[in-house]
Amino acid sequence: MKRSGTADLPLHGGRVPPWLAGRMTALGTAIAENIVATSGPAELLTRLSDPFWFQAFGCVLGMDWHSSGITTSVMGALKRGLNPLCAELGLAVCGGRGRHSVHTPEELRSFSLQNNLDGEALARTSRLTARIDNNAVADGFQLYLHSFVILRSGEWAVVQQGMNLQNRLARRYHWHSAAVRDFVSDPHTAIVGKPQGTILNLVDARAEKAQQALLTITREPIESSLNDARKLTMPTHHEVRAKDIDLKRLGAVLAVAHQQDLRDFASLLLLERLGPRTLQSLALIAEVVHGAPSRFSDPARFSFAHGGKDGHPFPVPLKTYDESLAVLRRSLSAARLGHTEKVDGFKRLDRLTRTVERDRAPVADFDAKLAHERSISSSLGGRTVFDDKPSGRRPNSSPQLRLFG
Repeated sequence: MKRSGTADLPLHGGRVPPWLAGRMTALGTAIAENIVATSGPAELLTRLSDPFWFQAFGCVLGMDWHSSGITTSVMGALKRGLNPLCAELGLAVCGGRGRHSVHTPEELRSFSLQNNLDGEALARTSRLTARIDNNAVADGFQLYLHSFVILRSGEWAVVQQGMNLQNRLARRYHWHSAAVRDFVSDPHTAIVGKPQGTILNLVDARAEKAQQALLTITREPIESSLNDARKLTMPTHHEVRAKDIDLKRLGAVLAVAHQQDLRDFASLLLLERLGPRTLQSLALIAEVVHGAPSRFSDPARFSFAHGGKDGHPFPVPLKTYDESLAVLRRSLSAARLGHTEKVDGFKRLDRLTRTVERDRAPVADFDAKLAHERSISSSLGGRTVFDDKPSGRRPNSSPQLRLFG
């Protein structure tokens, strides 16, 4: 059974600046295309339905490593980038945040008409997933984002997010059609969060009688807690800390990027003459494309690819970002012409990094690496959202509820 789950994230104010939004669209699209090209479109849905992978993906794109804004920004970037390629890739991203979510049914009907699918059934599925997470699971989170990714085959994934103004958290819900057997009987793989009192779950398999008599369940509430959850809860602290990262895995990435013999070999795999900083980013991108689910238990590690727009763990290195994107885009262009060496090189790079991790990687010196990244930031075009603001007091991490990403 393909897994889905939830993620709890601190509400976080701020918008994605134009200099990052365009790059997120380009890099996110290129990574998604790479996954489709190497593993098929169904694999992209599998990854989108994994809360840990989704968070790692957002980090690689330069978003704040732990905030609620990743959801809005990533799904918006994918919709802008993938929908123009709908005919080629056989998939579409429907819906979105706020007013965009209400257009999901008509977008699904349009896609269905072009691909001989049942648009009304898909529109009903969209409404059901939203109503279940917003109403039937009374966990205190009200949805404000609903994204529905649909394949030509009819397989789908839903990524939606709600907010709880009392505890200043957002909760992201992931669905995958491969895991849904019955919409009114445990449709999620799991919904498990921090205890917040009694949760009414009207789609728990044990609530069949309550579904027939809703007044009964208000007197005898049922709390759902499943043991096999894919559940991601991010900390409230804003900075990236050593405890948030598997330093052995990060050490392997740094070894591949910076040790002379490994760097030369890694560059050869991609048929490029690449500097160490670009190889560091590409090794993490390769893992996002090819890594197994267990590799994403520490999504903060992936912020060491391109930093974060808020400066944590360091400013977004625009020169490195653009070079990473150029290498990935060249590999996809070559693959379309039948030359798969570069695309295959990313898979070999991921394999090399895991081999180094197993056999020879030192544990990363987190403080030294952080200091080094910040020291070279200006030479790499490092930039944050604070560079776009007038001088004065830097905004703190207090949420501004009108923003969210």
